[in-house]
Amino acid sequence: MPVTLEHHKPVCLSDFRAVLGEGPVWIAAENSFYFVDIVGRHVHRYSLTDGKLCSWAAPNRAGFLLPVSDGTFLAGLPDGLHRFDVKTGYFEHACTIEPEDEGNRLNDGCVDHKGRIWFGTMDDGESRDSGSLYRVEHKKGQLSVSHWDSGYTVSNGPAISPCGKVLYACDSPQQRIYAFDIADDGSLTNKRIFATLTKGYPDGVVTDSEGNLWCGTWAGGQITRFRPDGTMMEPIALPVANVTKVAFGGDDYRTVFVTTARKGLSEEELAAQPQAGGVFAFRTDVPGNPQHSFVLEPV
Repeated sequence: MPVTLEHHKPVCLSDFRAVLGEGPVWIAAENSFYFVDIVGRHVHRYSLTDGKLCSWAAPNRAGFLLPVSDGTFLAGLPDGLHRFDVKTGYFEHACTIEPEDEGNRLNDGCVDHKGRIWFGTMDDGESRDSGSLYRVEHKKGQLSVSHWDSGYTVSNGPAISPCGKVLYACDSPQQRIYAFDIADDGSLTNKRIFATLTKGYPDGVVTDSEGNLWCGTWAGGQITRFRPDGTMMEPIALPVANVTKVAFGGDDYRTVFVTTARKGLSEEELAAQPQAGGVFAFRTDVPGNPQHSFVLEPV
């Protein structure tokens, strides 16, 4: 790596100054992680091999970018899902989501153990509870989208437990993290409040290999962590207020990559947080889980 990383001591890998950095995903085959700047309308790749940052313009705000089994990606843009090919830099519209509500957009997403994508929508004005939670599968050569929950103002997460039996999803303005049980067929039941934050707002969440939940904390300046039973662990502080999401990577999945944002900060706050919007990294003791890919079934 271009810098030496220590245990739970975040170092800025790239003083990128993303307006709304989000959605880091580790791609082991490339020794790199990808992330998006939603407001900046770009996809970025940071290589651990040489420390270089590559960027691609998106046709609109990409809320997430997740790997597909054929080496491409599936991105969540305001109008729906798009296929993205790094080799060409081209985004191809795949399906429309919520055409009846132009005030909503897609936000955060993840891939579960069976190669299904889960993602949420949100009110772009962050005031209506018009957001929902969806599941996407590939069946008979096309995307199959199913709706599973509603009533979110700003949906975030989601994340899957290591056993694949629990899904976590956030409603950020409510400071709540919900948990659901996942059946083998992908249906969700038993929605309950997993945790409520008292400092900042829950943004993106992921789990490590022991089932602990790592929560990027907007306006909290930290990664808030919870054990599988919902009890809080020691948080990890960052030198910026808006911490959005983490991803585990590296050869042993003990390197943690963190995206952050400048959005919403005043000139005075930005002056006090010069690395806001940067990408950070540090080492940890418990490894994360390998990144799953969206599975394309044979036609």
